[in-house]
Amino acid sequence: MKIKLPLYAKILSWFFLNLVFLGVVFLVVARVQFRFGLDSLIAGPSGQNLQKVVQLLTAELRDSSADQWKGVLSRYGDTYHVQFYLYRGVDQVNGAAVNLPQEVREKLPNHRLGANPPRRRGEDGPEGPEGPDGPPGMGPPEQLNPEVAGQQERPPQKNMIHTTAPGRYWVITPVILPDYEHARGPDRGRAPLMPMTLIVESESLSAGGLFFDATPWIIGGVAVVLISVIFWVPPVRGITRAISIMTRATEKIAEGQFDVRSQVSRQDELGALSDSINQMAMRLSGFVTGQKRFLGDIAHELCSPIARIQVALGILEQRADEKQAENLKDLREEVEQISSLVNELLSFSKASLARAAIKLKPVSVWKLVDKTVSRECGGADDVEVKVDVPEDLQVLADPDLCLRAAGNILRNAIRYAAKAGPITISARREADGVVIAIEDCGPGIPEEAIAQIFDPFFRVDTSRDRETGGVGLGLAIVKTCVESCGGTVSCENRAPSGLRVMVRLLAAE
Repeated sequence: MKIKLPLYAKILSWFFLNLVFLGVVFLVVARVQFRFGLDSLIAGPSGQNLQKVVQLLTAELRDSSADQWKGVLSRYGDTYHVQFYLYRGVDQVNGAAVNLPQEVREKLPNHRLGANPPRRRGEDGPEGPEGPDGPPGMGPPEQLNPEVAGQQERPPQKNMIHTTAPGRYWVITPVILPDYEHARGPDRGRAPLMPMTLIVESESLSAGGLFFDATPWIIGGVAVVLISVIFWVPPVRGITRAISIMTRATEKIAEGQFDVRSQVSRQDELGALSDSINQMAMRLSGFVTGQKRFLGDIAHELCSPIARIQVALGILEQRADEKQAENLKDLREEVEQISSLVNELLSFSKASLARAAIKLKPVSVWKLVDKTVSRECGGADDVEVKVDVPEDLQVLADPDLCLRAAGNILRNAIRYAAKAGPITISARREADGVVIAIEDCGPGIPEEAIAQIFDPFFRVDTSRDRETGGVGLGLAIVKTCVESCGGTVSCENRAPSGLRVMVRLLAAE
């Protein structure tokens, strides 16, 4: 089943699909960048956060004994939901036991002490235990091992690695801590300084915001969506609203309501289309009104010669012998057929052109139906009509037009379905209107003919002889009369057989 979506939903769907596509592209690019350039993550704001944490952790480790390092590393790890490990070269110094993946081991520096061994903190230093150029607890750079001094002078180089077995993210950063293992003498506070490696392990890329903070990205994405919606929704809404107005206007024009106008004020192609629709409605109104007036004028002009012909036939019938009387009888039937057609044309034209002068007033539906049945079925004993209409139901309409419309519908039902079963006339209240339904048990009409059944001169049976009915103006007059009263008329086939014609009029309070 094909789903029908309004244009508004389609445009917004394409808009959000476009956002999804851009998001997927961004994720793919970011994934590729993270895979081949993870170091860029810790080089930005997240790297600064990591560096601050490393500095705090390093300072606390320097102020703590070796026995307390494991607790310090564990506490920091619990705070940021990561694991901290401390290595000297390729040997683990402290932290929880871990089996480092090969990719991480290859990045560990293999520190070798040069000719000058590491000095103890404050040893032989001219500035005492805290030199002016070094961090607390360290001597001046010239008294340190060259490798240590080099790390002190330049920012520590951090590396980020992603492993698949296990699936983890690792950050390797060098630090300088006292080497308590090689401390000389009982004074552990004078332990030599030694470059070490701090490893941070995380199961996720964010690592509690240390590696990658997704919050700014989420806020930025939501802001982009909201701004895009603010920019997109008003123009899209304006476009779809204009199209909806023009669609409703063209639907009414297609139903014959040529006084409808498309109220769209835009200075673009949609505004031009709205003006074209209004011009088309005006031209169609002029054409249709002129056609109906033309038919009315012709019918009116034909009334006089037809009347004179009928008078002449009456005179001839009085003077004709028996043989001539038979021929005159056939001629009178033809003249009466022409007279009937002219009268229908006059009725159709008057109902179409007199809409502005019609004044609606409350009309009793029960009295209207009773009068229609008496007029159309008064002398027919083989026609069964059932009436189910509340006596207090009233509509706003013109009594004469309603009587003509109801008479034409009932006459049609009697002509085509009187022998098939009873004809039922019912009425019910629906919201602020009243629906009058006339149903028969006849053969109905083809589904493809329902849309044209109320068009002038349209007949399901294309013949035009007097045995099959009129010339196709009966239901057209019904539509014109009902629409002149501000109502609508429609029809549908019944199951299993029959036709239902429904007239909807405004209810009278």
